[in-house]
Amino acid sequence: MFNKTISNYSNLLFKLNYCNAVQKSLQILEKTSLIPHVPVLFQTVTQYLLPGPNKTIIDMTFGAGGHSKEILKRFENVKIYALDCDPISYNYAKTLQKEHPGQVIPLLGKFSDLPLILKSMGEENILVDGILFDFGCSSMQFDKAERGFSISKNGPLDMRMNNVDPNQLTAGEILSKIDEVDLIKILKIYGEEKQAKKIARSIVSARSLFKINTTKQLADLVESCFNDNCNRVDKLLRPAHSATKTFQALRIFVNNELNEINFGIKLAYKLLKLNGRLVTLTFHSLEDTIVKRHLQSSILQNKKYKIDALKYSSHDFFYDNEILEHILKRKWKQLHKHVIKPNEDEINWNPRSRSAKLRASEKVF
Repeated sequence: MFNKTISNYSNLLFKLNYCNAVQKSLQILEKTSLIPHVPVLFQTVTQYLLPGPNKTIIDMTFGAGGHSKEILKRFENVKIYALDCDPISYNYAKTLQKEHPGQVIPLLGKFSDLPLILKSMGEENILVDGILFDFGCSSMQFDKAERGFSISKNGPLDMRMNNVDPNQLTAGEILSKIDEVDLIKILKIYGEEKQAKKIARSIVSARSLFKINTTKQLADLVESCFNDNCNRVDKLLRPAHSATKTFQALRIFVNNELNEINFGIKLAYKLLKLNGRLVTLTFHSLEDTIVKRHLQSSILQNKKYKIDALKYSSHDFFYDNEILEHILKRKWKQLHKHVIKPNEDEINWNPRSRSAKLRASEKVF
């Protein structure tokens, strides 16, 4: 009896400590939302991107302009094409353009829109010195409740990067119509959610009773699918809200993020000059896997990477030697041996950098 009492007491203490840790994590998010946008791994980004006089850079994810502003401050006569699909970011870029006339060209659109945007400007054949991707949501999107990205701030369930596009469905509209089987796939693939079936079933059941219109409604609904003993942690072993993976999955689906990343890396190769630099910042494994596969898909110096077999292939078909050499010829040279992560000092100074992974490569073919 005594041992059972001690065991129950220990479990209670663990739950209390876990709840306190989750609360502390949410408080940190609240505090960091008051801090001006800080560019992640800026020194390392510039080390590999090599901006400088008379060089042209495309910031493919301008956001609040953290990286671009610092580059313009520290390097003279650099030209930056500032792309973002968020109209607020586009306005920030136009403001920066006024501060640096002739150096900043604001562009509104997704990665897949860029070829048409450049064509409309008569610059479809442009080649640049460097391209920067800082994937995922920007701090300003997480910080504003009305954007619908944040679990810690109650707001409409929107999640669109371009929240004024009438042709794009919001997360709330998708949840009101989506089939349970499709929702399971989204949660499982884009959120890596093990409880996808349970969460999808709860959402479909709940929407027959009331409209799921707010982030709090969704967060509470997902949380109700987990028992008290389910103390979630993320891949860095930090306490995490039960709905984190669900929010990630819906955001990725709403904005078609993974397909855009895949297109963006392919486009970067076409837009870079020979020996041009590509720098990417990813914040979860799905983003990083796509980038890594592009950069390591060929046979590199003294290193072979596994090439997945095609599901359907004909043994009677042969490639021409010239075509085969072109396919196997390496396109990228990695500029560092291992993926780069922020050190402890940067994480303490900029908590939102803690899950960042930086990869840098040079176009060599």
